Amino acid sequence: MSALFALAAIPMVVATETKMGVPGQPPGPAPFVERATEAGLSFRHETGATGELYFPEVMGSGVALFDYDDDDDLDVYFAQGGALGSERPTAWPEDWVPSGRLFRNDLQRLSDGTVRLRFEDVTPATGIEATGYGMGVATADYDNDGDVDLYLTQFGRNQLWRNEGDGTFTEQGRLAGVDDGRWSVVAQFLDFDGDGWLDLFVGNYTNFRIATNKRCTAPSGYSDYCSPGSYDPAPNSLYRNLGDGTFTAVRSEVSSHLGRTLGAAAADFDDDGDIDLFVANDEMPNTLWINDGDGGFVEEALLRGVAVSESGEPEASMGVAVGDWDEDADLDLFLSHYDHETNTLYANEAGDFSDQSLASGLGTPSIPFTGWGTAFLDYDNDGWLDVLVVNGAAVFVPEQLQRGVPHPLNQPNQLFRGLEGRSFVDVTAQAGDAFRLVETSRGAAFGDIDNDGDVDVVISNNGGPARLLVNQVGSRSSWIGLRVLVAPGRDAHGARIRLHAGGDQHPRTRSVDTGGSYASANDPRVVFGLGTDVSAATLERFRLEVFWPGGQQRECFTDLEAGTYQAVLRGAGAACPDVKENSGGGR
Repeated sequence: MSALFALAAIPMVVATETKMGVPGQPPGPAPFVERATEAGLSFRHETGATGELYFPEVMGSGVALFDYDDDDDLDVYFAQGGALGSERPTAWPEDWVPSGRLFRNDLQRLSDGTVRLRFEDVTPATGIEATGYGMGVATADYDNDGDVDLYLTQFGRNQLWRNEGDGTFTEQGRLAGVDDGRWSVVAQFLDFDGDGWLDLFVGNYTNFRIATNKRCTAPSGYSDYCSPGSYDPAPNSLYRNLGDGTFTAVRSEVSSHLGRTLGAAAADFDDDGDIDLFVANDEMPNTLWINDGDGGFVEEALLRGVAVSESGEPEASMGVAVGDWDEDADLDLFLSHYDHETNTLYANEAGDFSDQSLASGLGTPSIPFTGWGTAFLDYDNDGWLDVLVVNGAAVFVPEQLQRGVPHPLNQPNQLFRGLEGRSFVDVTAQAGDAFRLVETSRGAAFGDIDNDGDVDVVISNNGGPARLLVNQVGSRSSWIGLRVLVAPGRDAHGARIRLHAGGDQHPRTRSVDTGGSYASANDPRVVFGLGTDVSAATLERFRLEVFWPGGQQRECFTDLEAGTYQAVLRGAGAACPDVKENSGGGR
């Protein structure tokens, strides 16, 4: 394999603060430090609230991490709100129009070998004009030209921005047939028919209209935002990519289903070689669309145990994370939910799922909060997946309202450390100043912003400033970084990759995708944390097994390098040995 980025683990130029550490780790720097302003990532989300309490005001906004200019670092796109109804906030400048913003990442390598993060708002130069009421972002190379494109969901017409490869974008939503005009929140690219072209799922929320805005009150009598049940759900959309730059709407149960959709994830959940689709719904049962291998889907959420909670109740599902938390070689699901519910961990057991929310330690600490963006990530690179959840209320917090807080929906975010696939421990209190911020978080995108081998986080706060959480601890451990490609420049969405370390050690399984979280798009690259230092002799025992999307084809790669990112290109590997290794379930 050729090295995609010849970068060793390099420290950021940041001031660190010694903390108590987290359970199982020695004292040292806090896991994350907030650096948005310092790095030039100056974005503030605007809800456009004027006191009418329009429902969409509390639902945005998403954020994306993607390399739009192909310079091997992650750029950032923020979806923006706007004005609803006939009024606009009096605090806005007279001629100012809110719009989505694209920030280019200009990593600077200093003479001492360290790097410095610098972002520049390049929106005008790119040609992107996203002045609608934005919700979410999806990223993928839909036209197979090697450049990553943008799909924007909105309260109104969605947009598809084609990357021209020269730093500019062209809007193709109407011409491509995907300018859905309903209230869309989530979008997910997936190749469900296995033809090598990425198709598109669009999750629509409710049939809310400004003209029929309802007035709702809290139990104590003050005016508040309405609950989702106040409005009927809207049907979703499924589009097949025709390979000529256009899509056609697919008439199926997937597109006709009503569910108040807020989250989605595409992966091979039943381990049969094709891509399935999980859809998270708000206060309605979730759906799991199992690919039948013939271009269609069968809905099996209730049958497989992911439609409702352990108590049989539908929950307010928002964010979705996919990962093999217990390292038993299949993909599990984690969902963020409304307060007074638990966030839910569904453990995959050979294609069926069990609710492990309470047993895992993830459920009880989540009850006071409303969760949105989330991910499985190995923030400390010890080889075991952790969980991060960003929170924010969707109705006014009475105590904040009484104190006159301008945006009384604030809640703290949470970080959970995985304990070798057995359970999780809440380490938020030991996670440093970045987790003492109490804001109204919504979208969260996860990826290696500074290319040092650990996962950073960009958070979009509803009605507030964006946050950049730079990881300070992951690069202290050994790691292997991978960009898995079906062709040069084209990420292998839906591929499963498994790292075998040899001997009795369990393999580690990851899925390649940019979707998940809430209304956001993640880094397509995958990082395997290796824990302690790994010698060249030890690396010789490592084998990477890739299950390519669109069938049962698999390849193995053995010439791995630690401390750098490498390209894994379809067709460049070797046949895998037909030897059953100990998959070593983590529980």
